[in-house]
Amino acid sequence: MKEIYKHKIAQSSFLITGGAGFIGSNLVEQLLASDAKKVRVLDNLSTGYLYNIEPFLQKPNFEFIEGDIRDLKTCQDALQGIDYVSHQAALGSVPRSINDPITSNAVNVSGFLNMLVAVKENTQVKRMVYAASSSTYGDSKVLPKVEETIGKPLSPYAVTKLVNEIYADVFAKSYGTDTIGLRYFNVFGPNQSPNGAYAAVIPLFMQALKDGQSPNIHGDGEQTRDFTFVTNAVNANINAFFAETDAANHVYNIACGERISVNQLWKGLQQAANIVMEATYVPPRPGDVRDSLADISKAKNLLGYHPEVKVKEGLQKTWDWFSRE
Repeated sequence: MKEIYKHKIAQSSFLITGGAGFIGSNLVEQLLASDAKKVRVLDNLSTGYLYNIEPFLQKPNFEFIEGDIRDLKTCQDALQGIDYVSHQAALGSVPRSINDPITSNAVNVSGFLNMLVAVKENTQVKRMVYAASSSTYGDSKVLPKVEETIGKPLSPYAVTKLVNEIYADVFAKSYGTDTIGLRYFNVFGPNQSPNGAYAAVIPLFMQALKDGQSPNIHGDGEQTRDFTFVTNAVNANINAFFAETDAANHVYNIACGERISVNQLWKGLQQAANIVMEATYVPPRPGDVRDSLADISKAKNLLGYHPEVKVKEGLQKTWDWFSRE
């Protein structure tokens, strides 16, 4: 994070929707460590966890609202006295959206629209930064992924994230709202839960190593991803809060600009944990993209984004945290 932003953080109030979740709680921690004037979290705790924000509950500049973005008044109330919004609240997971597209749509589309309407009505809010997704690239075979070239979505989840971007663009043109979308590429790190049916691959691998049980790898394991340590995503949010006006109303790839296969990832995690274990190969999952790699030049040029933590270092940091939990 840039030093010049610390002064701005100390003068500003922030709302983090989904702030008890994985990326949100890491962002909350960084803002509080930078002496933010106010950090408010709005979360219904459906996929977030109170223990992620428990260390902050007694801080005078922190506030937690248990509420749902599917309720417009809740969104409006949560925005009172707020300068910047980071909208992280969503139902993630491609498989979850395939199993239950209606709930994914209600949270990710209707909830997002509620936040946009609340921001539009609030004269104090300067900007809303929101979690977009690399799933938006869909069936596009182009590598690396460039923001302006997308394919057709491969899952209901990808549809919801594409609709977010379209709504943000339309609100900017219709109402003059100021938003920035961050297309995350496979973010991982501390506070990412291995629990539940829709846990991401890295925490599942971590739990397997911890439990001494062989993890499942879907397909042949040669599918590639641009894995991104959570500190990079947090810094991208902070950069986006304070980026110049010409950076507004765009979407940006947030990644490392490097890709590794799931097999390489598993090997790297075994090295971080100093454990040797065979994986179990199971059928590929429907809706999954085969290869993913981000072009991050736009984020570098307009947001001043630079991935500070590369994958190998991030895996070690994540294992060190996970093995203590």
